[in-house]
Amino acid sequence: MKSLKIVLLAFLIVGCAPIRVNYDFDKTTDFSKYKSYQYYGDMKTGLSALDTKRLLDAIDAKMSALGFKVSDNPDFLIDIRSAEFQGGPRNTVGVGLGGGGRNVGGGVSIGIPVGQSNVSRQITIDFVDEKGKGLFWQAVSESSFNPSASPENRDERLKAIVEKVLVNYPPKN
Repeated sequence: MKSLKIVLLAFLIVGCAPIRVNYDFDKTTDFSKYKSYQYYGDMKTGLSALDTKRLLDAIDAKMSALGFKVSDNPDFLIDIRSAEFQGGPRNTVGVGLGGGGRNVGGGVSIGIPVGQSNVSRQITIDFVDEKGKGLFWQAVSESSFNPSASPENRDERLKAIVEKVLVNYPPKN
C-alpha cells in the first residue's frame, strides 16, 4: 500500500510538471479577420500517429471553443513540429568538506547525480496566412514527456499543452 502511494505521488508530480510556452506574433496582424483554419496536408509533426491525432483533436476542440471553424478554404493554415530531447539529471547531492584558519580557507565539493535524466518535448505551432502575411503567430511549448505513459495520460498531457498554448489566442495587440 505504501509503494502504491509513492507511485501515485510520483505520477502527480510528473503530471504537474510545468508547461512552458513562448509566443511570438506579427504586431501588424488583424487577428479579427481570421475565422477558419486547416492543417498543412504534408505536415511532419514528429509525433507518433496516435499522438498526432490526439494533438489535432485537442487543437480542434480549443479552436472551436474560441469560435474558429475547420474549412476547405481556410483563412490560415496550421503547421506543427516537435522534437524530443534528453535533459540532464534533475537532482544532485552535494558533499562538502571545508576548513579554515586565520586568513586561509579551503574546501572541496562533489556533485553526485541522483535520479534519471528527464525527457522533454518541444512542440512548435505556427499559424500561417499563405494568401498574405505568411507566418503571423507562433507558440513554442516545452514540457516533460514520458515515453511510456498510458494513452489516457498522453491525451490529458496534450490537452493541457494545447490549453496553455492557446489560452491567450488571439493576442491583444
